[in-house]
Amino acid sequence: MSADNPHRIAYVLKMYPRFSETFIVSEILAREAAGEDIVIFSLRPPADARFHPELARVQAPVIPVGRASSPRRLWETLRAAMDDPVLARTVGAHLDELVSAGVDDAEQAVAVARLALEHGVTHLHAHFASMATTVARLAGLLTDLPYSFTAHAKDIFHEDVEDADLARKLRDADHAVTISEYNRRHLADRFGAETTAGLELVRNGLELARFPYRRRADLAEEPVLLGVGRLVEKKGFDQLIEVVRALRAEGRPVRAEIVGDGPLREELTAQIQELGLQDHVTLLGPRTQEEVRGLLEEADLFVAPFVIGADGNADGLPTVLLEAMATGIPCVAASVTAVGEVILDGRTGWLVPTGDTNALVDAVREALDPATDRLARTDAARELVTAQYDSALQARRLRALAERSGHRNILTQPIELPAQPLAPAAGESLPAAPASQLVASGRSLS
Repeated sequence: MSADNPHRIAYVLKMYPRFSETFIVSEILAREAAGEDIVIFSLRPPADARFHPELARVQAPVIPVGRASSPRRLWETLRAAMDDPVLARTVGAHLDELVSAGVDDAEQAVAVARLALEHGVTHLHAHFASMATTVARLAGLLTDLPYSFTAHAKDIFHEDVEDADLARKLRDADHAVTISEYNRRHLADRFGAETTAGLELVRNGLELARFPYRRRADLAEEPVLLGVGRLVEKKGFDQLIEVVRALRAEGRPVRAEIVGDGPLREELTAQIQELGLQDHVTLLGPRTQEEVRGLLEEADLFVAPFVIGADGNADGLPTVLLEAMATGIPCVAASVTAVGEVILDGRTGWLVPTGDTNALVDAVREALDPATDRLARTDAARELVTAQYDSALQARRLRALAERSGHRNILTQPIELPAQPLAPAAGESLPAAPASQLVASGRSLS
């Protein structure tokens, strides 16, 4: 930390690096490019041997935060904290919070607190309102440092998210960030204006120079439909396979390539074989961000048939959709959560109701029709991404929030929450908050 930059931001992340979380790397790179001083605390060791080349550009030191493998190691962590006069006082003062958090979260919060003091951290920031934010909040209690977090999708909409825990994090944070207007309205209606007073909209950003725009007037003789994402329910890739089946049955020569890996790989493979599409649908497995960028350049149409999972989980706003829009490939997407904020039907792409396979087939058919003006939509898509999703704009906004942050007294009592159902289905409006009900504090989602 230099005299010119008196702020040092600690990113508290569940796992760093993580192959699927390119948006975090882009965010850190943008903040570093803007001159911010960052250190990264990783609460879990990386579980994937694959890494994106962009990681080599991150200057921030990465400090693993271990977990005790024995009672002796746990005791050593606590004893080391007691050597610091600040922590010697605050661990005892907040022992009730630490005990209620669970062993791993409590121990790692103590460790993060000690590391934050050692490294001159002035602000703690976590991604996802789950385990990482639990640790950041507790570390903030122990160090008297402000904390913030970014809320995305699963950490808001999954059925396991406990309202009391999420509300406490929103209320106690110096500020919270969420990535879409949909999320902001949802959280405000779910928890009320007082609890979400510190909630800010900061959209995810792209390094636009890495995604040059190319206008594409022509289609391949056999157009390629590209899908990218983890092979999980909420991505809806079974519907993309159905699109290929339906269009080929009409005599239209299309094929699909699906990038990613996940628990549904065998199920999707079986579907492809059952429909006799082995030569027309390819599961490519995981690819780096640069490899995906190359595929976006080569494919004819990007198809994102998002659905809401049975557990309430839904995509917030996948980075790859923004990347596709930036590069100039026409996009067809299903309307869940914030997707309709970027895919404006008839203007920046084709937006269809989630779960409606027939509508998806119709949209893809229209997008591939030689008479369709795809260029007008891709031009508008690039303009929207440039105006709202530039990582330089994101970095400036995050820096301003961090620099204005100041410590607030952390409250711990239960608070009033508006009674709300789980996340609304796609296309439903967000209901007004009804009469409040008292909700006791609950455990965190990890």
